[in-house]
Amino acid sequence: MKIPDHVAIILDGNGRWAKAKGMPRTYGHTMGAKNVETICRAAHQMGIRYLTFYAFSTENWNRPESEVSAIMNLLDSYLKNCLKLAKKNNMRVRVIGDVSRLDEEFQKNIRKLETASAGYTGLNLQIAINYGSRDEMIRAMKHMIQEHDEGKLAIEDIDESKFASYLDTAGIPDPDLMIRTSGEQRLSNYLLWQLAYSEFYFTDVPWPDFDEAELKRAVEAYSSRDRRYGKVKEEEN
Repeated sequence: MKIPDHVAIILDGNGRWAKAKGMPRTYGHTMGAKNVETICRAAHQMGIRYLTFYAFSTENWNRPESEVSAIMNLLDSYLKNCLKLAKKNNMRVRVIGDVSRLDEEFQKNIRKLETASAGYTGLNLQIAINYGSRDEMIRAMKHMIQEHDEGKLAIEDIDESKFASYLDTAGIPDPDLMIRTSGEQRLSNYLLWQLAYSEFYFTDVPWPDFDEAELKRAVEAYSSRDRRYGKVKEEEN
């Protein structure tokens, strides 16, 4: 079976999963957060090297304040616990997105985790928090314009590789496979640049129920795909 080097996942369906069980939406987010460790372990065992989770988007601030607060507290708590998990599993953790909107203590915990796990050589875990792909590209363009005005960047040096180096995912390979759970079939402003030639896999399974067996099904589906990157497959003799 062909294993993707990088898998990106949109963690969808936490609230609906909780509602179906007669529980508060926040319970769904809690169980969804617990499932991250399960899938990280399964991905590493399968040979996946990079795993990127869409945890909180720039648009998610429009949700009820109580839910946003609960999610932020949950994410902050997860990142603190992730220090031990990263060391235990030799896992490098990075956060992508505009973290400047997060409170200072949250930002401090992010920096602490990224620094502590920078030298680990196992699974590379990226967590998207306050992330939106359009926002990411606008921030990248502003940075490029600033460096151009400072004489650090020439227009003729700008190409796809140079632009990608200004994105939050600089140094991380583009996803081979994008998975979205809970039956939704849209990208929702997620890694629009990076997913240009990724294979997409949509499942009706909500994120809290997305287990190792479901990950394997997604990878098996990916393995059967013919990735041509816009080229024409040559006829076999």
